[in-house]
Amino acid sequence: MSTSTPTTTLWRPTGPEELALVEASGWVAWPPRLPEQPIFYPVLNEDYASRIAREWNVPASGVGYVTRFEVETEFLSRYPVRQAGGKTILELWVPAEELDEFNEHIVGRIEVVREFR
Repeated sequence: MSTSTPTTTLWRPTGPEELALVEASGWVAWPPRLPEQPIFYPVLNEDYASRIAREWNVPASGVGYVTRFEVETEFLSRYPVRQAGGKTILELWVPAEELDEFNEHIVGRIEVVREFR
């Protein structure tokens, strides 16, 4: 019998500074939020993450990355899915003070799956 924990795939658009901090963690954790960032926003589909990476991260820093990672599904149930626009624009709102606990429930590594310049 398998004892593997069910996971949910999440994506996050990110810029080079945040990605460098993820790399420094060994690709296993998101860095603490800055004071002006009270919420960590992973998204529920790659298309939405790609749009943010292209439309926000590229103009802001010249490059945008899309990352993919797995989080224990049971743990994620505490965060309601938020619709941030159209029906496919779905994200989770993780309070900054819960990010360390969120990171503890990441399964495997955070991977870069797309890059835009």
